[in-house]
Amino acid sequence: METTSRVGAEGAPSTVTAEGVSAARRTVDGYLAAPFPWYGLDEAFTGPRWRMQVGTAADGTVQHGSIGHGDEPSVRADAGVEKQRFAVVVTVGSSPVRRSGDGTGVLDATTVSSAAWLAGSGLLACTWPPQMDHTLRDDWLDQQTETAFELADDLDGPAWSALSLPVDGVPVPFHYRESEFGWVLAGSAHGGVHIGAYGRGMSAYGLGFSVVGDITTYA
Repeated sequence: METTSRVGAEGAPSTVTAEGVSAARRTVDGYLAAPFPWYGLDEAFTGPRWRMQVGTAADGTVQHGSIGHGDEPSVRADAGVEKQRFAVVVTVGSSPVRRSGDGTGVLDATTVSSAAWLAGSGLLACTWPPQMDHTLRDDWLDQQTETAFELADDLDGPAWSALSLPVDGVPVPFHYRESEFGWVLAGSAHGGVHIGAYGRGMSAYGLGFSVVGDITTYA
């Protein structure tokens, strides 16, 4: 079993709610500062593409980030969530076990489980059961996020199935699972990065991934 690294600022997840995505992606600087290539859907996808956010360590090093495709997800009750079609690709830089930025601890190595955890928590951030009261959502989100972490830490468990998808034109094995909220998958690219993805309204089975040639062309 892999040990999931909750990557982000000193190992914490750096997800935001869907309402905060627009504000979080105002700048492309974080993407340009990454020491690894970004991945998105390949050229077979012809719809809108947009930047989301990056996650950094305490020393400012970019560790991971997300880019979206299709409709921008929203958790607003009037947003017609069931009609939204989107796929978000999460790129996680491969890194070994290392000292934390403040020198007080050790950060786990990033793994495929790291990508699965970020993808799973990302899907939850844009999910809101329509029957749920606003005051209950925080408790629900905490509970579901912990479940997503446990699932990401057991990629060989019964919740996951195998799915082969092209990455830069070469078939790559992915771990895949579905839920009432959407789907999540995770695997590793050939360039030393891990890829996670989540979506709703778009089938994961026909997707392909490739290196983003110019991140500045994303909205």
